[in-house]
Amino acid sequence: MKKLVILVAVLFSGIIFGQNAKPVLEPFGKRVKATYFYENGQVQQEGYFENGKLEGLWVSYNESGDKIASGEYTAGVKTGKWFFWSQKDGKNSLAEVDFSNNQIAKVKNWRQDAFANSNE
Repeated sequence: MKKLVILVAVLFSGIIFGQNAKPVLEPFGKRVKATYFYENGQVQQEGYFENGKLEGLWVSYNESGDKIASGEYTAGVKTGKWFFWSQKDGKNSLAEVDFSNNQIAKVKNWRQDAFANSNE
């Protein structure tokens, strides 16, 4: 599962730079808010640039509009906790990934069925 989370994290990073469509850019104080869209008009991801580098909160969505990733950048470097949501076989899962110096330091996986038994 850790390899899957790493793969998702790498793919998420690549999405920002490998897109064909140009983002919608809006000034937001010292930052510029960038919003990328799928061909169907749904928001693909949104976040901020400052001094030409990724900065602050970035959120990514699937084509249905469900949040699939969320995390912070500081001067273009992934920092702190990132969250990756997914669904497989009708069960939701959440990966909590801690970044340190733009590298994965720790991964914690949460599954929907892990919480279901705690309420019984």
